[in-house]
Amino acid sequence: MLKEFRKFVMRGNVMDLAVGVIIGGAFATITKSLTDDIIMPVVGWIFGGFDFSSYFIRLGAIPEGYTGSTSNYAALKEAGVPLLGYGEFITVMINFLILAFIIFLFVRAVNRMMEAFEEDKPEVAAAEPTDVVLLRQIRDELRAGRGAGEG
Repeated sequence: MLKEFRKFVMRGNVMDLAVGVIIGGAFATITKSLTDDIIMPVVGWIFGGFDFSSYFIRLGAIPEGYTGSTSNYAALKEAGVPLLGYGEFITVMINFLILAFIIFLFVRAVNRMMEAFEEDKPEVAAAEPTDVVLLRQIRDELRAGRGAGEG
């Protein structure tokens, strides 16, 4: 079973998938930073300080001894207050849309390059299998030998 598992893991598809997941995770981090640090502040500035992260509904009581802001989502969440953070959800959805759009553009560009490559590639006749070529040679030799013996 261990050999079979090793063979499965060492297949090209599994290794490609692993690389894709690792790169996807890194790319998601970049996208999150793009959204949190560049896009959302600009959106907030355009709409007069609109900050999605400050939109939440508190579902439980604030613990005794909490001294932070009651409007700070991150601080309340860290303090263990149950919250419905729909502003954070909106931010995550924007992250997803940006990531999906970037991947769409990337796949679109790759597909166009592949189409251009296919158009530029000259038509090559499919090579015959070696067994067919060998059988054809045997046939031709038999015909040549029969023709010489008949005369």
